[in-house]
Amino acid sequence: MLDSFRVIIAAAGSGSRMNSDINKQYILLESWPVLKYSLDVFEAFASVAEIVIVASPREIEYCRQEIVERFGFQKVSKVIAGGKERQDSVWAGLQELAADTAYVAIHDGARPLLSPVLLANILRAAQEWGAAVPGILARDTLKKVDESSFVAETLNRSRIVNIQTPQIFKYSNLCEAYEKAYAEGFRGTDDAALFEKYVGKVKVVPGDHRNIKITTPDDLLIAQTFLTHGQ
Repeated sequence: MLDSFRVIIAAAGSGSRMNSDINKQYILLESWPVLKYSLDVFEAFASVAEIVIVASPREIEYCRQEIVERFGFQKVSKVIAGGKERQDSVWAGLQELAADTAYVAIHDGARPLLSPVLLANILRAAQEWGAAVPGILARDTLKKVDESSFVAETLNRSRIVNIQTPQIFKYSNLCEAYEKAYAEGFRGTDDAALFEKYVGKVKVVPGDHRNIKITTPDDLLIAQTFLTHGQ
C-alpha cells in the first residue's frame, strides 16, 4: 500500500450550464449523486490514504452530511471551502495535505465514471515519470482559426489529445509549481499546465471515453447510457 497517496476532489463548480439550481456534483445520476461515484472508486482503491473534498463555501455542510456521512466515506478527512477559480480551490486542497504526501491525484467531482483500472494506470505512470494525466486522442479534424475566424492551420490530430482527470503528480513538485504560478500570476486551465510550465514533462496515458465530465444536460444522458449499457 502506498500510504502517502492522497486525493483532492474539486467539487466547487456550479451547475450553471446544467440549467439547474443544484450544483452538478449533487445532481442525481441513476438515483445517486454524481459525486458519490468517483468517491466510491477512491474509497475502495487500496493505495488511497486520504481524500479531501473542496466544495463551494455555501455547500460544505451539505457535502459533509449528504455525501460523506450519508454514504460512510471513511477516507474523506475534510470538506473545505474552494476559492474563486478552480486553481484556487486545488491550491487550498494541496495545503491541507500532510508534508509526507508522496503523490496526489486531482479529480473533477463532476467526472463520475472513473474506473479503478484507469486510476491504477495513471498512478503507475506518475510513479515512473513524476506526473501523469489521462488523454483521449481527438476523433475530429481540428483547425486553428485566426482573429476573423478563418482557418489558419489544420492540426495533426494524431498529436492532439483531450485531457481528463484524475491527474496525478509528485506532491512536492506540484506544490512548487503552484507557488511559482502564484508568484508570477500565471493561470492554467488544468494542474498539468502549471507542472509543465514550472517543473517538467507530463506523461499522457490512454484515457477512457466513458470518463466524461458532467457539464451539460446532454452529458448526464450520456453518462446514464454508459451506466446502463457499459459501453
